Amino acid sequence: MLHLRATGSWLINAATGLGSKLNNVATAGTTQATFDLSNMTALDSTGALILQKLIDRLEVGGCSVEIDGLRDEHRPLLDYAASLKKADPLTEPDHYPLLAMVERLGRGAVAACHEARNLTNFLGMAVVSAFRNLLNPGQIRFVSVISHIEQTGLNALPIVGLLSFLIGVVLAFQGADQLTRFGADIFTVNLLGVSIFREMGVLLTAIVVAGRSGSAFAAELGTMQVNQEVDAMQTMGLDPVDILVLPRMLALVIAMPLLTVFANIMGVAGGGLMVVLTLDISVAQFVERLSSAVSTQTFWIGIIKAPVFGLLIALTGCREGLLVTGSAESVGIHTTRAVVISLFLVIVADAGFSILFSVLGI
Repeated sequence: MLHLRATGSWLINAATGLGSKLNNVATAGTTQATFDLSNMTALDSTGALILQKLIDRLEVGGCSVEIDGLRDEHRPLLDYAASLKKADPLTEPDHYPLLAMVERLGRGAVAACHEARNLTNFLGMAVVSAFRNLLNPGQIRFVSVISHIEQTGLNALPIVGLLSFLIGVVLAFQGADQLTRFGADIFTVNLLGVSIFREMGVLLTAIVVAGRSGSAFAAELGTMQVNQEVDAMQTMGLDPVDILVLPRMLALVIAMPLLTVFANIMGVAGGGLMVVLTLDISVAQFVERLSSAVSTQTFWIGIIKAPVFGLLIALTGCREGLLVTGSAESVGIHTTRAVVISLFLVIVADAGFSILFSVLGI
């Protein structure tokens, strides 16, 4: 049986000495221990943690611990220290890493579901705001909508055009390199036209817009949140969704199809240039083959996706901006989240469109 008597002050300034003395206490083979705390004159959280550490060591070894003489004013500190008790890592089951991985996966799945629910709620708010403004067109801020169309559409033409042109060149070069081996180099035009008009043009445009305009929306609204401008709007009885979200949403829904058409033209131009320069195909043959390979249906398949992608990008950017708290770090975090979530939703939506068109036989 082990009997220990605590005396004096168990405070933080004596923590080093207390810790070393208790570490030297021999607990091996002890089945019962008694702590006499009647002569303890002072106790703080540090002293309680040191004492609880020895108690835990005894209990892990199978020892029964009894505490006598604990003063009422010291009891809450010792109870708090006992509540912080952690299991010895050596006693954890061998499959603990697997359980931790499953727990992390579960937490991630729940967080993703909450994120999807919140984004759907925000979409509902935006749709209600859009219908309310459509019923009363005088409330729509057309000047703001046109300004955002200029920023997200017109100002994005150079980067969208350049990237689409280069992607067209790469597609034509890689396609010709493979098809020429089978004597089917003329089908490079088919590959180029269908891939750009159906997928690459709209997808590349969405990626550029998500990185350019989606991040800008999140940063702009986030800065307004930090400066409490959104709170000021609400105080004046103005709806931030009507004033901040709806113009940006309408602007991207309008600008995305126009940017997609421009991206398609530049992509075909880049691919056509590569085809004419590297293959024995004239400009007239290229145009004739392209017109027969790309139908009106193929063109509209890409254009139909554009407004949906624009809506997803605008909603995600605006929502992340409105979630910013009062710090510059929060602006950066939510701006990054806006781009990542926008790209994820665009890819998911594109996959959904592909499945739908495949089922419909389009």
